[in-house]
Amino acid sequence: MRSFEDVQELLAAEGADLGATAWRQITQEQVDSFADTTDDHQWIHVDTERAASGPYGGTIAHGMLTLSLVPVMIGETVSVNATYGLHYGFEKVRFTAPVPVGSRIRAHVTVLRTAPVEGGTKATFGVTVEVEGGDKPACVAEDTIVWLT
Repeated sequence: MRSFEDVQELLAAEGADLGATAWRQITQEQVDSFADTTDDHQWIHVDTERAASGPYGGTIAHGMLTLSLVPVMIGETVSVNATYGLHYGFEKVRFTAPVPVGSRIRAHVTVLRTAPVEGGTKATFGVTVEVEGGDKPACVAEDTIVWLT
């Protein structure tokens, strides 16, 4: 984890490679809970019997579930001494490979852009979510967070 003493230090970190998070396993329970929360009960995510004979040989995580884990994974790679941080938004989100239930994912994070804002710093992170043993990333996105003092 890279720790920044203040928002000014983060501002100067444009281009920094923050490394990768620890691996985390995606469970059917997580996928089912996400399906209940979002009302997205497509069989490829929640019907283990039908999905077993589907294109991926089992259920897969929702792309949006994977994306929703990105801010948490960024938090595993960066710490900013600020009063609080606000999620500003995602850009250039692509889901390039499935995340099979039971697989493990991690994120590789870089600081793409920084900019001063009133009372803080806005930072855009490049995030590549990998599936352990996979050929392609599951998700590639840019996530912007504003840290305020």
